[in-house]
Amino acid sequence: MIVKKNNNLIKCYGCGAMVDNITGNPHDYIGTVQGCWNLYGQILAKEYLKYNDLEMTHRLTVDTYAVQHPGHPNRRSIQSVNIHLISLYYIIVKNIDEKYVTKLLNKILSKKPIFKWLDPPEPNGLKTIIDVLKAKNIEEHKIYVKEWAEDVWNYWYNKHGEIIKNNVNKNYDI
Repeated sequence: MIVKKNNNLIKCYGCGAMVDNITGNPHDYIGTVQGCWNLYGQILAKEYLKYNDLEMTHRLTVDTYAVQHPGHPNRRSIQSVNIHLISLYYIIVKNIDEKYVTKLLNKILSKKPIFKWLDPPEPNGLKTIIDVLKAKNIEEHKIYVKEWAEDVWNYWYNKHGEIIKNNVNKNYDI
């Protein structure tokens, strides 16, 4: 892991965004630095507290952040990236609504699937959580989250499209 420092900023090794260089242990298996994790928390707070009607947008936020911050090869990271890629597939490719996608993901996870590590694309998308933070209102937020999700999805799909489709089609596509 190469981390470049610039004054009070640090490059997030998950998404590549330049964020505050803050000491902390943000998550057990999501691959991020504390400054980026804090920005993600700000987005979640907006979605829960300020906007409060963003089921599909929230699903995209969670899936995109997890995929863009894959962590290191271990069971939880591998499962996280693969299940969130499946979710993005259902939403972006199949245009299935968030509530049904969540049910599908629960069904998939109940089967205790075995996934393989997928090396992240380089770059891991050109948009980051910082692009979403620029939203001035709920309409912009929805647009920016969707653009971010589609950007990250395209990079992953271009690198691992066949594996993602196989994961979906392995008893899971309903």
